Amino acid sequence: MTVIRQDDLIQSVADALQYISYYHPVDFIRAVKEAYEKEESKAAKDAMAQILVNSRMAAMGRRPICQDTGIVTVFAKVGMNVTFEGDMSLDDMINEGVRRAYNHPENVLRASVLADPDGKRANTKDNTPAVINYSIVPGDTLEIDVAAKGGGSEAKSKFAMLNPSDSVVDWVLEQIPKMGAGWCPPGMLGIGIG
Repeated sequence: MTVIRQDDLIQSVADALQYISYYHPVDFIRAVKEAYEKEESKAAKDAMAQILVNSRMAAMGRRPICQDTGIVTVFAKVGMNVTFEGDMSLDDMINEGVRRAYNHPENVLRASVLADPDGKRANTKDNTPAVINYSIVPGDTLEIDVAAKGGGSEAKSKFAMLNPSDSVVDWVLEQIPKMGAGWCPPGMLGIGIG
């Protein structure tokens, strides 16, 4: 049986969120560099160069890659033979880690979460609560993956109920010019149809 100490879990979540705020994964950096080397458009090449420079500056200065440091989503795989040492629930431990990460005195991250999104719309000021997904699995390990995505960039989301005769392509092409600035490059367009 594995025992997970409350303070260790809290600090691990906080450290992970700080880390992903200023480091891009190596495969991403390599892919942008390879794309830069192949690109023929000067404007596109300049944009990729700026992404690479900004990524390096963020890593060296340990400051966020983007001012939009996201809404925290956690994926926890909890082994059936894991026990916890402490007086907090697992939800509370994870959220305390989020709170510490977003209020870290040397690198305060921008909080985007609202306490009552349909009422007062007051910011929680610590980016809690996180969106937590659990899987209970065989074994004696705890695996926690954290992602921080959304917030400002999701304000660009669009939703429509189209008639069967409407063109999805025409609708998308109509929406893009209305989106304006305010999202961190590189901009990626995701289209879901259901």
